[in-house]
Amino acid sequence: MSKNFDFIIIGGGMAGASCAYFLSGKGSVLLLEMESQPGYHTTGRSAALFAPSYGNAQIRALSIGGQPFFFEPPAGFCEAPLLTPRGALFIARNEQMQTMNDVYDDVSSVLKTVQKLDVAQVRELVPVIREDYVAGGLLDIESMDMDVNAIHQGFLRGSRANGTEQVTSAKVESLNRENGDWQVTAGGETYKSKVVINAAGAWCDQVADLAGAKRVGLVPKRRTAIIFDGPTDISFSDWPAFVDVDEEFYCRPESGAMMGSPADETPMDPCDVQPEELDIAIAVDRLQQATTLEIKRITRSWAGLRSFVADKTPVVGFDPEAEGFFWLAGQGGYGIQTAPGMGRTSAALASGEEIPSDLVDLGASKAELSPERFA
Repeated sequence: MSKNFDFIIIGGGMAGASCAYFLSGKGSVLLLEMESQPGYHTTGRSAALFAPSYGNAQIRALSIGGQPFFFEPPAGFCEAPLLTPRGALFIARNEQMQTMNDVYDDVSSVLKTVQKLDVAQVRELVPVIREDYVAGGLLDIESMDMDVNAIHQGFLRGSRANGTEQVTSAKVESLNRENGDWQVTAGGETYKSKVVINAAGAWCDQVADLAGAKRVGLVPKRRTAIIFDGPTDISFSDWPAFVDVDEEFYCRPESGAMMGSPADETPMDPCDVQPEELDIAIAVDRLQQATTLEIKRITRSWAGLRSFVADKTPVVGFDPEAEGFFWLAGQGGYGIQTAPGMGRTSAALASGEEIPSDLVDLGASKAELSPERFA
């Protein structure tokens, strides 16, 4: 293997893999992953729902801009569709109706397919939602189930085909800038590159410490999910995902069962996070308050880390002080659905180009994504 590269990407999750895929045609790329397999942490624990109405303006721009790639991926990228129809139903109690109206006003200017629903229409879509609980809803018919593994493997496989070197079990031990190049020691080897891309997920601030760069205030937050038996007296496989408009919980069909979450956001140090019994109990309680579902048996539970900065907007761009150190961090819970848009954006900016014009037309902003906003 060569030890000199144009770009070194730290982190083989969805952010690093998608960046490598789009960057690999612009120079030689090395992808370093600290675990024995890429995507072990956040990528492999995603709720797997593509909801273009979800998130702030930058998230929506990157999500909507990635739809064409998901619907018509390049030849050889995958063997089956990456997205399948699902729909997302955002529900509100009486005291949440103003929030729901605000969300509609914000989102409908970008997504014309979002529609308001009354109580009867909400319950027609998901009959188990309690009539005395819900006051209204919003339906996003463009929300889809995502095949996260196929997306991730497609990016990894495609980047390898374009010449990207991928090394696993290679935790970065040191980062030093010498004579205009970064010296990156990982897995007992030392590599050289003019540009280092920090796509280390929950560990991005720790990687910045190694590089002598200022932290961006990244906070990893635990998110819990459970799989439980669905109702036996009614068909539910075609239900949309249903989400509390203030994100107090969400739930959707999952391979013949149901998946639910209390939408918890517990700050954590970066780690191989595991679910807590209290969060599992909260998930059950919130779902049973909102629906007539009886959650008697949980077949699986897990937790993942969703990492945010203060404004919940991803950090994408060169560090204003550490030359050649590029941030690709803070995707929060949107890293899978934004992957094509984020990959194209990060690859363009890391190679000295501008954000692709179609993404700019949707609202993607170099300034709003840049780490310079923390300077």
